[in-house]
This record gives sequence, C-alpha cells and structure tokens, in this order.
Amino acid sequence: MGDRVFVEGLEIYCIIGVQPWERQVMQKVRIDLDIEADCSPAGRADDVSLALDYRAVSKRVQQLVEGSKFQLVEALAESTAATVLGEFPRAAAVRVRVAKPGAVRFAESVGVEIVRRREVAS
Repeated sequence: MGDRVFVEGLEIYCIIGVQPWERQVMQKVRIDLDIEADCSPAGRADDVSLALDYRAVSKRVQQLVEGSKFQLVEALAESTAATVLGEFPRAAAVRVRVAKPGAVRFAESVGVEIVRRREVAS
C-alpha cells in the first residue's frame, strides 16, 4: 500500500460467535482499518473535501458492526471491507483486522486480518 488512512482500536459491541450463549450477549470486537487512498490532493490543497474522511468511515463501520449478527469474525471482516470499498470511492484497498478480546483463554485476543482491493472494471 502507498498512502493510507488508518483507524486503530475501534471498539464496538455486537452479536458475534457460534456458541449458543454468544448469540444472546453483546461482545466487544476491536477493529483496525488501513485504507489505501491517495492523500496528496488533500495534503497539497489543505482541503478536507479532497480527503478520505476517517470519521465518516469510522461511523459507518460502527453502524454496520452494531447492527450485525455474524457468526464468524471472517464474515464481519468481509462485510466491513466490502462496505468501505463500496461506499468510499477514495478507498483503493483496505486491510481490516477484527479481534475478539478474551475469546480464548490465556490470549489477549484472537481474530482475522484480510486485505481487499477495489475491483477494476475491464
């Protein structure tokens, strides 16, 4: 990735997991985003309208996650990546890391990390 916009440690509560008890309680997930986006137009012009709005991305991801009921962190990561690429045209690629703190005994957190790139029309 070249230029990137990042959001680290976005903590959101949602229904996630495959165990019956996990379908009944909200659990915390931590999401990190690294979004490939050309920052040079905004940087040169010092103009927010030319930037990828990390606040808008964060709010949209929060909205998506809070309303989700995925069983797998893999599915949550895929949906998050698709949302970022689908709704934010300045995003060329995204790395999404979804962590479930405390999901495994003796581990701080477990999860997945995926990278997805915008498909180029041929």
